[in-house]
Amino acid sequence: MYFTVHQSINIHLLKVGSVSNSSVLQIGSAGSIEGESSLYNTGGFESLAEEADPPIGAEPPLVPLIPPS
Repeated sequence: MYFTVHQSINIHLLKVGSVSNSSVLQIGSAGSIEGESSLYNTGGFESLAEEADPPIGAEPPLVPLIPPS
């Protein structure tokens, strides 16, 4: 069964803490969310990128890390 919902939503302030890959931000009616993933070659590249350079030496990280406990 399908419903058509017409809504008018006014948002005066919207704060979003973080959005990452595969996140969903839905404003409006609750219901089924169908995922969509699109991949575009906007640069017109025709070959693979070159390999990244290996890290130089054994430099310590910029932020001191605490070993897991």
